[in-house]
Amino acid sequence: MNDQIEKTGHPHPLTAVIREIYSIFRDIGYDVAQGPELETEFYNFDALNVPKDHPARDMQDTFWIKSKDRKVLRTQTTAVQLRYMEKHKPPFKIIVPGKVFRNEATDATHEAQFYQFDAFCVDKNISLADLKGTLTYFLQKLFGDDVVIRFRPSFFPFTEPSVEVDMQWKGKWLEIAGAGLMHPNVLSLAGIDTSVWTGLAFAFGIDRLVMLKYGIDDVRLLYQGDLRLVNQFL
Repeated sequence: MNDQIEKTGHPHPLTAVIREIYSIFRDIGYDVAQGPELETEFYNFDALNVPKDHPARDMQDTFWIKSKDRKVLRTQTTAVQLRYMEKHKPPFKIIVPGKVFRNEATDATHEAQFYQFDAFCVDKNISLADLKGTLTYFLQKLFGDDVVIRFRPSFFPFTEPSVEVDMQWKGKWLEIAGAGLMHPNVLSLAGIDTSVWTGLAFAFGIDRLVMLKYGIDDVRLLYQGDLRLVNQFL
């Protein structure tokens, strides 16, 4: 008789947190949408109100693919927004998890590829109060009821007004998300009447959430396939 105990597999910490994100947002009526990782310049930048001269389009930030239609490895899951809105009429609540790519140096807190999730909601009379309530609910579910967050004014081409979201962690503030009310130009491009409908949007780096939730101090550990890390999350 074989006395060895067979070890069964279990989710990677990234997978576990993505599943938890699904569950949290499903409970408040959000559906899941997907989009291509190889994206066109139009959906990745133009459809999000990003100016032609914006530095994010430069080679320093974006992996451009040599093609006639100027494709890129998507830099943000926000690129799925217009793709979804072209085929659906409001109201809707959507989260978009997936892998994104940035042409930048790798260190303990940055990778050239990482996971992100975008969320957007289009309905009547959406306000910053709805945005704050949604973000507070999500972070309390993920980190506990005692989580403390703050909003700081910021700028993103696809939201107006825009804010950055910080979370208090071990006595200091950490930036964890960008957010805001959806820019009217983004909604209008999808044929949505901005006199009737408004929206909120925000995006989190899932890798950063995993690091905070489990106390991992180097994002590169998530991609090395080292079972000594993965086996801690049974």
